[in-house]
Amino acid sequence: MNKIRISAVSYTNTRPFLYGLEHSAVIHDIDLSLDMPADCAQKLIDNRVDIGLIPVAAALQLPKWEIVSDYCIGANGPVNSVFIFSNCDINEVKTIQLDAQSRSSNNLAKVLLKNFWKITPEQIVDAKDYASPADKHTAFVQIGDRTFGKKEMFPFVYDLAEEWKKFTGLPFVFAAWIANKPIPEEFTKEFNKALKYGLDHRTELLRELPIRDDFDLQDYLMNKLDFVLDNDKRRALDLFLGYIKAL
Repeated sequence: MNKIRISAVSYTNTRPFLYGLEHSAVIHDIDLSLDMPADCAQKLIDNRVDIGLIPVAAALQLPKWEIVSDYCIGANGPVNSVFIFSNCDINEVKTIQLDAQSRSSNNLAKVLLKNFWKITPEQIVDAKDYASPADKHTAFVQIGDRTFGKKEMFPFVYDLAEEWKKFTGLPFVFAAWIANKPIPEEFTKEFNKALKYGLDHRTELLRELPIRDDFDLQDYLMNKLDFVLDNDKRRALDLFLGYIKAL
């Protein structure tokens, strides 16, 4: 059998999944690459991989797609790694800088700005002063490990998973294991087992990660992230995709 080509996000939130793959026999059946979320999605769109742990918003760019795992990158409340950082209250924001590394989080910000906060700031991609805007009324979206320890640096910080929960009452799915073609059921079963192994061994994984003084990795991987793709998360995913289509 040809190896299944897989692209996974390279952030800390994926480490339990990678640990499971690396410690399971399925590692011999895959060709694994680690990428930024947007690149991970683009590889799946371009058919350079068969499965990607991609930002869910990117699924709308695939002619055919299906979720191939019972696990995801999700949260049921604050996730502590997907934010809008601002020097002013969200209702006073005039410009929002989007994160070049993300699709789902940018779209989540757009959905919340339009439907929850009901404001229409100018949206900037690839801002020259991204993440350090001089203008008081400019905020920015940022995700992943770059946000660790940054909450104390800005007077107004909005955790987008928490704001989504306030808006909808539902958890949120940032990324899911999505295929652009049919995947053999036997492989999917072994793949799921490997991912579960990683989640079940997060304590061992944490011992391998560098200690950070500015961020609680244990709380993040054990509590803030919610990896099981349950029915509520599937409902949330469908709702989110519907909101994106209406943007």
